[in-house]
Amino acid sequence: MAGTREIRSKIRSVENTRKITKAMEMVAASKMRKAQDRMEAGRPYCNKVRQMAQHLMQANPEYEHPYMQQTDEVKSLGIVLVTTDRGLCGGLNTNILRLVLERIGECQTQGIEVQTTALGSRGASTMARIGANLVSQEVDLGDEPNLERLIGAVKVQIDAFIEGKLDAVYLASTRFINTMRQEPTFTRLLPLPSNLEDHFQVGGEQDQETSPAQESSYGWDYIYEPDAKAVIDDLLLRYVEALVYQAVAENMASEQSARMVAMKAASDNASDMIDELQLSYNKSRQAAITTELSEIVGGAAAV
Repeated sequence: MAGTREIRSKIRSVENTRKITKAMEMVAASKMRKAQDRMEAGRPYCNKVRQMAQHLMQANPEYEHPYMQQTDEVKSLGIVLVTTDRGLCGGLNTNILRLVLERIGECQTQGIEVQTTALGSRGASTMARIGANLVSQEVDLGDEPNLERLIGAVKVQIDAFIEGKLDAVYLASTRFINTMRQEPTFTRLLPLPSNLEDHFQVGGEQDQETSPAQESSYGWDYIYEPDAKAVIDDLLLRYVEALVYQAVAENMASEQSARMVAMKAASDNASDMIDELQLSYNKSRQAAITTELSEIVGGAAAV
């Protein structure tokens, strides 16, 4: 009977675990809808400001913002890494961290200095563990992006770029494709890209109005009011804010989707394990009953 008691204990333990994973799945599903709505609401604005910045690099304004100054050789760069604060979301963090570590390794091989900013505790702990140059971080982001907190951490990288300490700043985050698929991305934030290949199109769809081939066939120019400096300064400020905010919003939607899928898989695995344990329990119980009956029959025959 010790075997059956042990199996019963395992069944109760797995059932308790299934209750937890099922509850986490339902919580993630409710948060996922809000996160996806927030992410989809920001995509049109983010794509348009991204496109305007790319057009600006093809124009010839009388004022050149520091964000527009290209360098021939990259000797130092900054990486803004967006991850989650909590785990239990499948391979979401593993995929983006693997991509960033590969990029850092490539830079070290080429003698390029790298400094990092982490948005999310998972990325911050990983950068600290590998001994990366972590210059700023922002953790406990909550369920909704706060632009002031995000820009406060990213401003360290932006100021270093303006001062000439960095030649480029890249944004590493996870792009939401659908509930079952999230894609790690590594895109240039500063200086402004001169073509669409330096960017990923949010939502996974290329702009249908103007293709890269069409854009290269004519130049872009603008009339600025009141003046070029005021307009470009404000535009590029919104450009950085939009990209950082949207990257975090995409990551949060990806987190909730990945967690819901992971917890559903865990609940299903727990159910399968309970079925197997229940079968083992029935076999063990049947064997114990058969043994007892054999002993009773043998005792009766001996008498």
